[in-house]
Amino acid sequence: MDSCKDVQSLIDFGRLSFHRAIQIEMNREEFFYLLPYLFSLALSLGILFYSWRHRRVTETTLAVARAAGFNEEELLRIRRGSTLHDIGKMGIPDDILRKKGPLTEEEREVVKNHPNTAFELLKGIPYLEKSLEIPYCHHEKWDGSGYPRGLKGKEIPLSARIFAVVDVWDALSSDRPYREAWSREKVAAYLLNESGKHFDPKVLDIFLELMRQGKI
Repeated sequence: MDSCKDVQSLIDFGRLSFHRAIQIEMNREEFFYLLPYLFSLALSLGILFYSWRHRRVTETTLAVARAAGFNEEELLRIRRGSTLHDIGKMGIPDDILRKKGPLTEEEREVVKNHPNTAFELLKGIPYLEKSLEIPYCHHEKWDGSGYPRGLKGKEIPLSARIFAVVDVWDALSSDRPYREAWSREKVAAYLLNESGKHFDPKVLDIFLELMRQGKI
């Protein structure tokens, strides 16, 4: 993809594909009937979904959400949103998405637009509208320094505040090409240091308590 027009075409194609999937599966209760369509769309655009990571992040997010008092209907919406949290990356040009070296400032701005792309892909789809909170808001930060809208504190939906903690925990706990996974102690210390900055302190307390109990 070389231009904004290419990205917009991608968004339009993605939304159409999602709408068709919804029309076919609208009578099905379980969201995961849609996953074959989503994976097919993703693969056709050269995007690799790490399904094992998505499962782990989703199940951990649900565990924290249950502890925070979400009901079953709300948990279903959170499951959908968590599964689709990076769907906006389909709008990132391949040369940026797969770049091995550091990104330029301009490239970072392109990457930071992926929550907006997720919003454009999913808005107006009744089956997914209430699951937009995580794909759209999971890069917002408690202190207002996040993106794409610079939301602060409770302006950020609770589901996205929960997912933000889980997403960082998972990233730091996993091996990466440029570093080994951190220990549980080092991850917990980093998360605690970000309380009130990146993370909602109350959400982080719930998460760390689940870690102490061995449930995460």
